[in-house]
Amino acid sequence: MIPAGVQVFVALEPVDMRFGFERLSGMVRERMGYEPRSGALFVFVGRRRQLVKILFADATGICVFAKRLDSGVFSLPASPVSDAAHVEIDEATLDALLDGLELAPSSESTPRRSRRPRVH
Repeated sequence: MIPAGVQVFVALEPVDMRFGFERLSGMVRERMGYEPRSGALFVFVGRRRQLVKILFADATGICVFAKRLDSGVFSLPASPVSDAAHVEIDEATLDALLDGLELAPSSESTPRRSRRPRVH
């Protein structure tokens, strides 16, 4: 359960999923411009988009949560500007992302189940 009011930031560029606490914390500082211990959730997706890691820090330490989908790929939210390194999302969008749903391009659309990997 995500505490109410927690900010959630998604990195829009793929990350090496071998990265752990220190490297992900460094990416939060250098690429996103935030302090990893700010209480926000920082979401990173691997190159093949089958694995996601979430960095979170509380008063007692730093946590890294990971999820790998059995099938399909994680969908990233659309960026409001073309050169953005990250985007802030709400709790409902994070839930959809973690469920492997395809994120809708607009707020009127409903998320759909992502069935096959996208090639870029």
